[in-house]
Amino acid sequence: MIYSADLVPGTVTLVGGGPGDPGLLTVAGFEAVRQADVILYDRLAPTAIMDENPQAERIPVGKVPRGPYVPQERTNELLIEHAKAGRKVVRLKGGDSFVFGRGGEEWQACAAAGVPVRIIPGVTSCVAGPELMGVPLTHRHMVQGFTVVSGHVAPGDTRSELDWAQIAKTGTTLVILMGVAHIGDIATRLMDGGLAGDTPVAIIADASLPTQRSLTTTLEKAAEDMAEAEINPPAITVVGDVAGLDLDGTQAHVPSDH
Repeated sequence: MIYSADLVPGTVTLVGGGPGDPGLLTVAGFEAVRQADVILYDRLAPTAIMDENPQAERIPVGKVPRGPYVPQERTNELLIEHAKAGRKVVRLKGGDSFVFGRGGEEWQACAAAGVPVRIIPGVTSCVAGPELMGVPLTHRHMVQGFTVVSGHVAPGDTRSELDWAQIAKTGTTLVILMGVAHIGDIATRLMDGGLAGDTPVAIIADASLPTQRSLTTTLEKAAEDMAEAEINPPAITVVGDVAGLDLDGTQAHVPSDH
């Protein structure tokens, strides 16, 4: 059975747009965009795909780091208003709607207003970004899991709910989204929690886009090297041994099967 992307008037469809390149949007997501009457889109969504549906109304509701933004409450209101007007509404996001995408909040708001919602999953940038850099988040001979966190709130901020010392002890690859501004403080907390200063770190900015850039460094040098390289958001930071892998070379310390 093929997942149907047929839209229904009076409903909201949350579409995960993938890491940025329109080619990485799913087939179902592409079809939903083509059928929409109105598209509410984020700053990091693959906006070029909207050209496939020139008749659709486009409403930007993105958020710029430390800049102008549309309040989430207003976005919720717009989704509900357009759906109740009988329109086929698509909410186009970057990555996956349920990974730091506020998709859950928007679903709740629509459900409370009696508006049906459906989900079209997206390729999450927390996996796709490192992959595009050649960094596997797991490796059978090195690490058996990964942890994904948001670095948007600085360590020590009263709004932070993360225990960085405990995160440092998980023994998994750490993936940090939205952490560029606070990478120095984050690295310090992780080292205070027990991670070595020479722990490999990989950063990929603008993953999948023509402006994609990458950097490899260590935990103790991450903030300095990122500043020197002028790495800006959006960027994904990977901390752990897999960040030091060179898939084009020979890894003598990684056992191979015979």
